[in-house]
Amino acid sequence: MGDDRTAADAVPEVITAPSGNEDPKPAEAASALGSTEKPANGQVADSDLVRLEPTMNLFNGVTIICGIIIGSGIFISPTIVLNLTGSVGLSLVIWAACGVFSMIGALCYGELGTMITMSGGDYPHILKAFGGLPAFLLLWVTLLIIRPTAQAVVALTFGNYILQPFFEDCDVPKNAPILLAAVCITILTFVNCWNVRWATKVQDVFTAAKIIALIIIIIAGLVQLFMGGAKNFENSFEGSTTDPGEIALALYAGLFAYGGWNYLNFVTEELKNPYKNLPRAIVISVPLVTVIYVLANVAYFTAMTVEELSVSKAVAVTFGQKLLGPMAWIMPVSVALSTFGGVNGLLLTGSRIYFVGAREGHLPEAIAMISVNRRTPVPSLIFTCFLSLLYLFSSNIGKLINYFSFVTWLATGAAIAGLLVLRIREPERHRPVKVNIALPIIFVIACVFLVIMGTIAAPYDTLIGLAILLTGVPVYFIGVYWKNKPESFNAYVRSSTEWMQRLFMVIAEEKRD
Repeated sequence: MGDDRTAADAVPEVITAPSGNEDPKPAEAASALGSTEKPANGQVADSDLVRLEPTMNLFNGVTIICGIIIGSGIFISPTIVLNLTGSVGLSLVIWAACGVFSMIGALCYGELGTMITMSGGDYPHILKAFGGLPAFLLLWVTLLIIRPTAQAVVALTFGNYILQPFFEDCDVPKNAPILLAAVCITILTFVNCWNVRWATKVQDVFTAAKIIALIIIIIAGLVQLFMGGAKNFENSFEGSTTDPGEIALALYAGLFAYGGWNYLNFVTEELKNPYKNLPRAIVISVPLVTVIYVLANVAYFTAMTVEELSVSKAVAVTFGQKLLGPMAWIMPVSVALSTFGGVNGLLLTGSRIYFVGAREGHLPEAIAMISVNRRTPVPSLIFTCFLSLLYLFSSNIGKLINYFSFVTWLATGAAIAGLLVLRIREPERHRPVKVNIALPIIFVIACVFLVIMGTIAAPYDTLIGLAILLTGVPVYFIGVYWKNKPESFNAYVRSSTEWMQRLFMVIAEEKRD
């Protein structure tokens, strides 16, 4: 990291697992947390090391990508895309184009993830290419707003839709979705803390459920199509917009529904054989989701008129009411299951960026600790849970997301720009996956376009988001760059870290010698 040494350099040593040469006190403390002494020869089997373990296989990788991409977007966003494009034909083109664009980005992340095999998504990529400050600023806004608000919104969507079948003739009580969202986040945090395999099984099951729901929609739509439901596809491009701004906003809405294609890079260290399974999971998942999304939109248009679809607040629910009759309840339940799995995926991947950031010295060291017994990043997960629960009670949560909508594409574009930088700066670096140079160039240009158009469309929100982003600059220089902190401060940090270790039974990650 050059001059960006970790903040831990300035902090006295805290409890770690014994390596046979520490002084007695730390060794005894580590033993009290459940660790064991190394053999006399100093060698420890990989399975005995306290660290994040590679437990996820290719199927888990596919369900993580598909499960996070397929959230509430495909059940709700088609209305927005249709209203912005003005026609059935152009809206379907937008959905397909967003899938192709996501695939280009995902392939670039395949190169990044197999070249820099560190969890944390965009953070390590930007850290390696551009240094500590840009990486910290991404971490800062991710920690402060982006991740906790996203998890809170998805959890609230779960709460609202799981209650819909019980309140068909009246409004859902105001606080009920908040309570259910809090329960959802808390339960899934416990699952993720307890066992990574449990978390991936939850992801597998709920991803399968949401794909089955979409297959039901697609099959019902195709049956309707062959029974004469093709009226909306006649002169399908009639009325299409030619306004670049509206097309850009339609792309934003479509890409929002595809969001998550890069999230497997957040758990690279826990993926078995990432050099093969990361690119394979990408190549399987993104085209699969693209096909499902396009066919689901075709199905929507077979069941509803353009006018009906353009005013629907939840397309899948309207679709169910039109075609499924007494089984219409399947759709709101499907959206609820989809969002439940989405919250699990966000917790699983989001906690890793905090974990890696703390490991690099950009966050308090305690957040980079691992459970001695469970081999999970418990402090990071609980920290993520706590922030998400706070945002459940925010009345301006949607506004906060608007402030940082441009940061998403700024960060993604910066990560892939980093790929180009590393191609030039480190041409001999081992790259198990190497994409055609045209792909990252095209993607970076498109990200610049999206950032500019987003700024033009919402300059006030962008300005506020940028101001909050820049508040991270003094935090970085005081918290990370300043090494010679007062001894009293260092002693407080050490005491707090040791207290956290004893509370959660966690120690610092061990590496093989």
